Amino acid sequence: MDAALTDILPVKRAIELDRRQPEFTQTFWTYLRRRVKDYRIIRGRALLAKHRDLLNKICAEYGIPPRYLIAFWGLETNFGDYLGNFRVIDALATLAFDRRRADFFRAELLSALQIIDEGHITPNAMTGSWAGAMGHMQFIPSTFTIHAVDFTGDGRRDIWGSLPDAFSSAANFLSNMGWRPGQIWGSEVRLPDDFDLMLATMRRKKTLEEWSVLGVRWTAGEALPQTNMEGSIVLPQGHKGPAFLIYDNFRTIMRWNRSINYAISVGHLADRIAGLPPIANGRDAEHEPLSREEAMEMQQLLNQLGFDAGPEDGLPGPRTASAIRIFQKEHSLPPDGYPSPTLLKRLRALEEALS
Repeated sequence: MDAALTDILPVKRAIELDRRQPEFTQTFWTYLRRRVKDYRIIRGRALLAKHRDLLNKICAEYGIPPRYLIAFWGLETNFGDYLGNFRVIDALATLAFDRRRADFFRAELLSALQIIDEGHITPNAMTGSWAGAMGHMQFIPSTFTIHAVDFTGDGRRDIWGSLPDAFSSAANFLSNMGWRPGQIWGSEVRLPDDFDLMLATMRRKKTLEEWSVLGVRWTAGEALPQTNMEGSIVLPQGHKGPAFLIYDNFRTIMRWNRSINYAISVGHLADRIAGLPPIANGRDAEHEPLSREEAMEMQQLLNQLGFDAGPEDGLPGPRTASAIRIFQKEHSLPPDGYPSPTLLKRLRALEEALS
């Protein structure tokens, strides 16, 4: 504790970044285009070939296909190019003092101290993201303490300098979170014009046979297979954007980062690295994002109108999406749960008419 906590200073930048995470402040298309780029696909394929023997060994032990580990690596640190330059202890102490998620970051700070105490890394070398995510795969300290692996057998779980340790730790985490070997994350689908958008939520599961009966098709129009495998429909950019049929492994990816945009980006990058085509539909969706202030206003208006949008924090999550969906349904709008500028204008007009 003396080595780690003496002379630490508040990191104001960590607070600023905590308030504008891209998973909540960018539209799906903006988020995806900035992450699944051609250069990253090309480099991912080269690195997959370079590390194939190691990744195959890890796959044999943990059941995680190599292309997914490469995709996580690419999104988290651009294949190890940028591991983060924040002093983890300072950043975590700052966020533990901040009120928004104090309990969470206090626990992460204690886990970081445990990692130092066990000799895996020194305080000065423990650098990472503004939120304390570390190493090639950006593990937060509590994830490290539970899931990190010493694949090389040298007595240290070195997620900073050892790719065998970093890859195997990521694979162990995904395996422990419920990854199903042999199953994909999901795929793009095409919805019929009369599809009931109230069904497009992660909380609603149906078999592929049931979705097929409702008119869901692959993007080229082929029928879904008649199987009992279950999936859910998600619309990351509203009813005018692309539609995806997602499976249990998608939910496992979201245990890594609880963002639909992030999970689709991981899955799609893995697909592109494997040679599958880009997303086909939904490029004419509304691309203007809500600012955090506008998202807070939307949540406030929904709450005032009797629709439970949850905390007015400007970070729309499942509770806000549910409130939006119910509002849309009651006002004869497509109930896709998407927080768009058009919807905000509708809420403002209604609030003004009622006041």
